[in-house]
Amino acid sequence: MTEEHKAAVNPGQRLSRCALIFLLLALSGIIFLRLNIITLENLSYRTASMLFQPQNSSHPALAQKGPLPPYNNHTICSHLEPTPDEALEDRALLDAIAWPKPPALTSLNQTSDPVHSLFAILPSKGGRERRVGDQLEALVQMQDFQGRPKRYGGDFLVARLHSPDLAAGVAGTVVDHLNGSYSALFPLLWEGPAQVTITMVHSSEAVAVLQRLREQRADRFFFQSLFRSGELSETSVCNMCLPHNRPQEPLCNYTDLHTGEPWYCLKPKRLSCDTRINHFKGGYKKDLVTHKEALLFQSRVNIKVVIHASGPDRIDVLPRKIDNPELENRSIKPEPVKYNPSGYYYKGSWRSFDGTPVRQFDAKSITQCLTGKMINMYGDSTMRQWFEYLRAFVPEFNLRSPAQAGPFMAVDCKHNILLKYRCHGPPLGFSTVGASELRYVANELDRLPGGPNTVVALSLWAHFSPFPVEVYIRRMWHIRRALERLLARGPGTLVVIRSANLRALDKEMSLNHSDWFSLQLDRVLRNMFMGLAVVFVDAWEMTLAHHSPHNIHPPPDIIKNTISLILTQVCPAKKS
Repeated sequence: MTEEHKAAVNPGQRLSRCALIFLLLALSGIIFLRLNIITLENLSYRTASMLFQPQNSSHPALAQKGPLPPYNNHTICSHLEPTPDEALEDRALLDAIAWPKPPALTSLNQTSDPVHSLFAILPSKGGRERRVGDQLEALVQMQDFQGRPKRYGGDFLVARLHSPDLAAGVAGTVVDHLNGSYSALFPLLWEGPAQVTITMVHSSEAVAVLQRLREQRADRFFFQSLFRSGELSETSVCNMCLPHNRPQEPLCNYTDLHTGEPWYCLKPKRLSCDTRINHFKGGYKKDLVTHKEALLFQSRVNIKVVIHASGPDRIDVLPRKIDNPELENRSIKPEPVKYNPSGYYYKGSWRSFDGTPVRQFDAKSITQCLTGKMINMYGDSTMRQWFEYLRAFVPEFNLRSPAQAGPFMAVDCKHNILLKYRCHGPPLGFSTVGASELRYVANELDRLPGGPNTVVALSLWAHFSPFPVEVYIRRMWHIRRALERLLARGPGTLVVIRSANLRALDKEMSLNHSDWFSLQLDRVLRNMFMGLAVVFVDAWEMTLAHHSPHNIHPPPDIIKNTISLILTQVCPAKKS
């Protein structure tokens, strides 16, 4: 009811028969208009989507391999209907991250127990000595809390081969045999001692709970906005899925007209939608799992617990032999390496697996490398870490921005260096972001001219964990198209994409931001940008291979190695 009606109606006044009829008709008309607000908002969203549908440019990794059934999104955000081209890409990406599901949960005793589980390093073929260039395999047998072997797969395991003496480490890959056993594979990359560490992040039963939460309870993480006009202010709940959740309440529709990315807030009772001044994290909804399911998420019991070896957990690696005729003439040939990591640590420094030397940079060489460059950084706080590292060498221009959200800028006029950081658009779980600073990365990329002196760095993943993976696919889809346009109009632009990384986990963090969610997004990211001229920084392997405890914000040593890797691409060594 409008304020005019409220003023016109006096409940204490005696109304004639005709006045009552008129009042009822007026009320009916107003209720009809309010109920149609949602229809009008959704209509504006669909119109924006039709006006800005990108053209089909599917890359080879997502090529169709046969007829596919119609794609249906049954998540809480099901109002985000994809186009036919998007549906094909969605289906291919969802197939790429498919995860085996365990039988229905009966009791904790029948779930995976890392303490009872064991792994064993398998002997090399023919019993020969292990040398640099060979592959090491460890076999893991998962058991439940009663010590019985598991008969199905789906556990989330991570593996690492490392040497504290050499400050060396490499991430392994884990192969699920779907029968309770797993193979952990490692390339042998250095001479000397090497130790195997295998960790169960989550049991298969816990992963099944995470899948359900992601698909059915995307509302478990919510946001808010403050609306203000003069001395009047109201706070309202916001999210991307509100139309499906609360269809009877009027909404403010903040769907982006260029990308079609949806965002809604419940309309304030006394203020208009254009009085929104900020955006901030609301919090988590509690009690979304049963007591039995909660037992699957216990620190030091079944969250990130190391699996012990049934025998030796370390080996000695001999140097590679190249000019030894006796070795070359052996009937037993080295097994082909089945797994190639992106790189590894040796003596504390990251080395690329492809052999490209990673240069080491001091303050002077960093300034020389960045001279004449414009570095544009977009994303979450893991990208902000890169800006914070580089601003030690480039003076920061104080924009008086919030410390967490930015935007930030650093300028060196003498050397013509410009560094910029801007957070990505919602969903965004920062403390407070001004409404005018909520910008989508695809739109920001479309504003860049690009060129040989332009560097773009992206990291978007941490704030998308609680939402259906289709939300992330959609966001990456728009960013990929924007990058294609940027590279076309600005040849020579260097694009750097940072992957997800591992983090510390407890029960609440697992239910909302588990490494399993991050792994799924990471696989989508790799597939989405495959075939595009970008540099991929594998933060997942750089954190898994490192000796530091997992943290959403990796320690300075990892950041230093990451920046060295990037600057090596910005300023490659001159060929002799």
